[in-house]
Amino acid sequence: MNIGQAAKATGVTAKMIRHYETIGLIAQSHRTEAGYRQYSSTDLHNLRFIKSARSLGFSLNDIEQLLSLWQAKDRASADVKVLAQHHLDALSAKILELTQMRDTIQKLVAHCQGDQRPDCPIINGLAHSC
Repeated sequence: MNIGQAAKATGVTAKMIRHYETIGLIAQSHRTEAGYRQYSSTDLHNLRFIKSARSLGFSLNDIEQLLSLWQAKDRASADVKVLAQHHLDALSAKILELTQMRDTIQKLVAHCQGDQRPDCPIINGLAHSC
């Protein structure tokens, strides 16, 4: 498949496919005599794997490690679990942080009258945080 066909088949844009090649996340594609990129079924599987991992928020570095583990037939599932657990812990911390931010903003909005007066609990709350 050429890059356009590979992009359509995997849901990964041609620009991202080229980027993944440039940074070494996937192997350089085979080229035709005219210089067009050609992708194999293995390349498509790798691109789908990357897309799936990206959709779960894994970093490119983590994806590189996951790809390596996926391709290693002698891998230990414990190694995969360590990567996934680290990512899960980071997501949980981010969720906690976002929840706290939401709760604070929710309180500020609830206390604001939203009228024509200049007094605003939102502005006051932000000013006191400085």
